[in-house]
Amino acid sequence: MKDWCNSDGAQRLREKIAEYWVERGYDVEVDLVNAGFVPAMRSARTDVRSNMVNGMPRRKLVSLCLQRNEYRPD
Repeated sequence: MKDWCNSDGAQRLREKIAEYWVERGYDVEVDLVNAGFVPAMRSARTDVRSNMVNGMPRRKLVSLCLQRNEYRPD
């Protein structure tokens, strides 16, 4: 059984999600958040979070020649 909640499993899941949507032409941001120790799980947990809505990407990738400069505050 794979553990997607530890740091190694969460990293693999992050890569799988990003690769899946890039192959289909979508821009998806996937981040890992260390949630620390969770008493109910009796272990540390790493969350996988993205900018998707209801499991679907929000933005299509734009070709380099059509890419517009977009303001994105840090």
